[in-house]
Amino acid sequence: MFFVSDTRKLICLTIILKFMPKATKRLSLRKKEGKRILRLISKSLGIEAEEIFGRKPRIEVVSVNGRNVYFINGIPMLVISEDTVFPTLVFSKYVNSLPKVVVDMGAVPHICNGADVMAPGIVEISGEFEKNDLVAVVDERNRRVIAIAQALACSEKLKNLKKGKAFKNLHHVGDDIWDLIKEASQH
Repeated sequence: MFFVSDTRKLICLTIILKFMPKATKRLSLRKKEGKRILRLISKSLGIEAEEIFGRKPRIEVVSVNGRNVYFINGIPMLVISEDTVFPTLVFSKYVNSLPKVVVDMGAVPHICNGADVMAPGIVEISGEFEKNDLVAVVDERNRRVIAIAQALACSEKLKNLKKGKAFKNLHHVGDDIWDLIKEASQH
């Protein structure tokens, strides 16, 4: 169960990290804070975090432009930005289970520059989801995940949408989180 005092402590940690420079060095979380984060992950993503990461994973946090990236056992797996929890592109075990949105190759450079996913660029939507659910954005040619996005409506509505924004881009290839992932993989 997630208690109000736990929420306040996480908010305080987020505020402290938010005002640090662009990317700081990793801060290790105490066991108690780590357990809180695991509960938050389980609740937000609907997964059993302890089963995936173990009962006592090493959790570190890095703040990048106001978003907290959580390294679990040395791998950047999750991001908490304001009130949204989402996986990084390297958390393939979770990302591969998300509903997929296939976009045409003309939309790829725009999405990889941070643009939201627009309805005209969508080729296919597979899987069911509700408004605000997470989806994996996949390019049409290679079928590789290029972004994690948040649905702006349910899947039934978006399948019939012809114009306008369909998904909010949360994390994509080439963003500051992606740069941190590349940097971490080189060490």
